[in-house]
Amino acid sequence: MRPIEALVETAIYADDLELAERFYRDVLGLDLTAREEGRHVFFRVGDRSMLLVFRAESTLKGDHLPAHGCRGPGHLALGIPAQDLDAWRSHLESRHVSIEHEESWPRGGHSLYFRDPAGNSVELLTPGLWGLPSGW
Repeated sequence: MRPIEALVETAIYADDLELAERFYRDVLGLDLTAREEGRHVFFRVGDRSMLLVFRAESTLKGDHLPAHGCRGPGHLALGIPAQDLDAWRSHLESRHVSIEHEESWPRGGHSLYFRDPAGNSVELLTPGLWGLPSGW
């Protein structure tokens, strides 16, 4: 048996899926790949990952898959090229997205932290922090 190769899906939760869709599509530029009214919106992140935004009230019922969900804000980090950090900072500010925190990591990499409309903590991260073979 071979080792696990990748984290393919990350799920977060939002009560207002339309607002979440506009934020992740229009502000962060992610490609919308699926939508089910009142249940979820799914986005492609790069060529290897998916961001799943669920409405917790729907997923807790377990009508499509095993029941899952959570309450309160989650966290996700999205990778960006180091040379685009300033452009992303300016873009977020132009869209009235408040940057809560910035961090330069000792091993390398820089992070911008902000909130999505549901209160989830979103991080834009440049390569270097984790020292992974992929660069991240």
